[in-house]
Amino acid sequence: MEQLYHYLPRELVTFILVTVFSLLIGLSQRRLSLKREGETTLFGTDRTFTFIGILGYLLYILDPVEMRLFMGGGAVLGLLLGLNYYVKQTRFHLFGVTTIIIALITYCLAPIVATQPSWFYVMVIVVVLLLTELKHTFTEFAQRMKNDEMITLAKFLAISGIILPMLPDKTLIPGISLTPYSVWLSTVVVSGISYLSYLLKRYVFRESGILVSGIIGGLYSSTATISVLARKSRKASGQEVTEYVAAMLLAVSMMFLRFLILIFIFSGEVFRAIYPYLLLMAVVSASVGWFIHTRQRRSGELTASLEEEDSSNPLEFKVALIFAVLFVVFTVLTHYTLLYAGTGGLNVLSFISGFSDITPFILNLLQNTGGLAVLVVTACSMQAIISNILVNMCYALFFAGRGSRLRPWILGGFGTVIAVNSVLLLFFYLT
Repeated sequence: MEQLYHYLPRELVTFILVTVFSLLIGLSQRRLSLKREGETTLFGTDRTFTFIGILGYLLYILDPVEMRLFMGGGAVLGLLLGLNYYVKQTRFHLFGVTTIIIALITYCLAPIVATQPSWFYVMVIVVVLLLTELKHTFTEFAQRMKNDEMITLAKFLAISGIILPMLPDKTLIPGISLTPYSVWLSTVVVSGISYLSYLLKRYVFRESGILVSGIIGGLYSSTATISVLARKSRKASGQEVTEYVAAMLLAVSMMFLRFLILIFIFSGEVFRAIYPYLLLMAVVSASVGWFIHTRQRRSGELTASLEEEDSSNPLEFKVALIFAVLFVVFTVLTHYTLLYAGTGGLNVLSFISGFSDITPFILNLLQNTGGLAVLVVTACSMQAIISNILVNMCYALFFAGRGSRLRPWILGGFGTVIAVNSVLLLFFYLT
């Protein structure tokens, strides 16, 4: 924009921009009037809003310092808008003020374009156009919201914006690198990723198929997702069994990506050492899942959802407190294991951690408890993941039932992923 000022007068460029932006806003109002045939309550459409923007520009440029003319014109426009609102309220019983606010924003475009950087006024126009066009989308979104959804959002804001800054960053136990702030920071990060996957599953991919449910669920909790899929598979037909196993393995693939994100946030050194392994295993798990998905042809797309069985919200304070307690427990266990059993004992503990939620254990390692070497943290993280995948396979077999047709596919798919994991871990130790 600054380059245009070298070739064209600033006043001309500002006038053109104000006119174009006002016309775009007016056209968006025209679209609203066309969507609602017979609508007579709009203050104006394309020409009206364009003239409002031009009027604001003229009154601003005639007195750009004290802006008396601009403020006077704004008062007259506000009076006209008030009369329009009065008519809408008395004759049509409509109480919305969106058009009035948009008209006032259009009137203010001239001083905004003349005094603010280009990114700012373009951002204003984009937001106005988006909010105008997304009215019906917001209405549908609000209708789909659960009654306590705003309470859930308030909980997330509370644990991240209120509780976290208030916690002290001082060690609780002498000799152990454990602070209230570090414990709750890990809880907030994990809860944030889980909350994001919950929103995607509920509002973006609400009518998605089993495969997409496995992908989104894996971002939240692969164990919970696999358990739900295994239970649902009991009602599946013979042609659908591979779909459920494929979704389980896609959940495992997303688990690798989730840990990749967490490790990137908490430790750059460990991330540089482990990211090839995690990326490769995410690809291997997804490839095995897709291979199983293509083994049997289905007559139609399977569109069942996990929402009925897994509609619980991931931001219950009970869940956050359980995670915090597990984080503290694994921190203390890791410290005393290293103190009395060395890295050998830590290797055993990494496999044992797979029988519970391994996220607190891995995050504890990432925060350098006991000054662990990067290679030790990487190896223990890989071992904990292998152990957790083995436990997930057992969950899948148990919840699918003894006579389930999924059993050979579960054993073959998860067995392949575990075998490749083990080979990579052995290669890691040898190198």
